[in-house]
Amino acid sequence: MVVLGQLLDILGTLGVCECRGPVDRAAMLRGLALYDPSDPRTAAGDQVMLGVGIDSPERAVRVLADTDAAVLVLRAAFSLDEGVARAARDAGIPVVRVDPGVSWGQLVAVIHTLVFGERAAAKAAAPGGLFDLADTIAGAVGGPVTIEDVQARVLAYSHRQQDVDQARLRTILGRRVPDETLEALRSQGVFAHLDESDEPLFVPELSSELTARVVVAVRAGRELLGSVWVEVDGPLSPGQNAALVAGARVAATHLLTTRASADLERRVEGDLVQSLIEGGADAPAALLRLGLPATDLRVVALRADGGADAVLLAARHATIGFTWSRPGRSALVGDVLYTVLSGGKDADAACAWVRALASELPADARVRAGVGGPADVSQLPASRSEADESLAVHMSDPDAELPVTYDAVWDRILLRRLAGAAAAGRMPTSGPVVDLARHDAEHGTEYVPTLRALLRAQGDLREASARLAVHPNTVRYRLRKMSETTRLDLDDPRKRLAMMIALEVGAVMSG
Repeated sequence: MVVLGQLLDILGTLGVCECRGPVDRAAMLRGLALYDPSDPRTAAGDQVMLGVGIDSPERAVRVLADTDAAVLVLRAAFSLDEGVARAARDAGIPVVRVDPGVSWGQLVAVIHTLVFGERAAAKAAAPGGLFDLADTIAGAVGGPVTIEDVQARVLAYSHRQQDVDQARLRTILGRRVPDETLEALRSQGVFAHLDESDEPLFVPELSSELTARVVVAVRAGRELLGSVWVEVDGPLSPGQNAALVAGARVAATHLLTTRASADLERRVEGDLVQSLIEGGADAPAALLRLGLPATDLRVVALRADGGADAVLLAARHATIGFTWSRPGRSALVGDVLYTVLSGGKDADAACAWVRALASELPADARVRAGVGGPADVSQLPASRSEADESLAVHMSDPDAELPVTYDAVWDRILLRRLAGAAAAGRMPTSGPVVDLARHDAEHGTEYVPTLRALLRAQGDLREASARLAVHPNTVRYRLRKMSETTRLDLDDPRKRLAMMIALEVGAVMSG
């Protein structure tokens, strides 16, 4: 089963053009119904009605007046005008219009998978589905076949392997197309063709390792889902081209069904992870459902900038594969990807996981991440807070090594916490830091940076001068003039700590 909000979110990735009427995102959906002109009331209040044959706004209005369905899904070229919107509001039933480029078969496959949950997902993900299709296409077209996603990862391949070239062998063994092969195909305009056309494209032999191929896009509506490749001796006949196009349409349904299942699983996983890191009362049950151990856990907080989809792509990579094959479980909360990782006694495994994930993202994606301290299930909210604080350190220091771990920067985080607490109250109008900052502002001196360097160097003039990139005599001179301006008390450990906190408050308040 699925709630209406989840259905709408996932259909939105497929090509929802419009949604009119009231939406109760928590409404549970338990079944499907097909519009029957002779008996429109066949749909129950917890069912999705598929409006096959509803070809005008006027007919949609009549159906809304008669049905009890939870939602009406249309695949239509017409827009949902104000009349449809009013009828939807009056009936209390939302109406969703999907791009007519998406077939009813594809829509039914996705919605069926979502509504009937695990049973449909298991059927969709049954071993051999795409592999059987690859064999069928290979038999009809007469050449070895691979089916790939939009990231050039191999999803399935035909069993026929006679006389295949090295590029195909390396693609299958590596489960993705090699970079040099991708570049050669890109230079021939292959991927530009896939973006724009549903017609098969013949690619002539480019080298002894990359022989002739025919490729066709796998698409749902306007969205490119992947591609089907056939290794051939020459251009295909019209009949073979038609068989390849038909096979690509079937592949689209497979990929949509699998993606809908995966999206639903991601949402369930995300809800469970969020309950863990927020300390919900059902955290032990959530941990059990996620298949994670009760101890040696860490929370990772990750942001990926460099395009609107960077963090979404990171979340997709973080949740690829079966849960039992992944070291962590993830949830996307706002623009931050949170992952609970096992094996957290030390931070090495978490650091390696973050770097591996970053390597899967586009080169222009800027990844910043924080790793919380080790935790058992009851301490996960604390590890999440530490991950957030470590991420904040990385955001303020973009040159820091990826990722920033709480183990390594706990001192900076503690000072930031103290600074935050101090900033919540009224700061004194006089004192060493205030007096020196005022003098710097009025006279253009560098007393505050000098004080900060001295405190960090624990009074060592040579180390402080190295931090400031000036001669030690310059630091001595500044220190003498600073002592004339305010009372420093550098020999008092509590005063030194207070000055360090005051300096951190200034840094925090200045951003």
